[in-house]
Amino acid sequence: MPGNPNEIKLVNNAMSNATRRKIMNFLTDGDRSTEEIGDSVGKSMLDFHLKLLQQASLIELGEGTVRLSEYGRNFLKDKEEKDSGKSADLSQAKPVDIVEVRQLLPCIADSSKFRVIANLAPPLGGTLKVLEPLFPRGRYSDRINALIMQKGEIITTIYGTGKVTMTMIKNEGEAREALGNLRSTINEAIAKGVAPAPREKVRVEPMELYKYLPQTNCGKCGEQSCYTFAIKLMSGETSLDKCTPLNEPKYATNQEHLQVLSAYI
Repeated sequence: MPGNPNEIKLVNNAMSNATRRKIMNFLTDGDRSTEEIGDSVGKSMLDFHLKLLQQASLIELGEGTVRLSEYGRNFLKDKEEKDSGKSADLSQAKPVDIVEVRQLLPCIADSSKFRVIANLAPPLGGTLKVLEPLFPRGRYSDRINALIMQKGEIITTIYGTGKVTMTMIKNEGEAREALGNLRSTINEAIAKGVAPAPREKVRVEPMELYKYLPQTNCGKCGEQSCYTFAIKLMSGETSLDKCTPLNEPKYATNQEHLQVLSAYI
């Protein structure tokens, strides 16, 4: 059973990936075949994911079957017990509404898309922080008192003052639909009186970072290629500000996406 620092590091690494967490949860109902697991979570790199979970002593591999180890079951049980008492009280929060879509401006990076500014009322203030778990790609910033979310190309920021901004929107119809979904998600949590327990941060892969880099392999960051830069960014060996081309106006939206993704490194 893991106990020393190296073994704990193996467990943390194994559980840092969303696919591996899905595999663990899928196994809570009993033994599964590798084919069943592949159908549930995807077959891409499945052997690799299973190997890491096995190395961390979280699962046991049989002849074509996979089961949780005793340690794996205890690990999930302990985690569930720790999370069960962390739900935030929303009983005093009031339902919100989108009261105004104030501006629809062309995005700097893509003039065919729009940047939207809207108002949410009443302002959520500090309640934003406890709403973070509602959004898989969301993070709360104490510095600006804002909840920043990413879904595909769209980045949405809700400020404590009630201001809402969205980037890379196709048209006003898409903006209103996205804002309506946002309002519904928040109001459903408020109606229940509690927000979900804080979740583990979603981790990103180098290829996801690479997608938003200039991909010119200019070498200004000191690396041979943009993909090498993405790998070193993931490992903490470099920082986003080393990629100076991102400061060019045409990469403004890319930079916003990378800043959001950097929160999960």
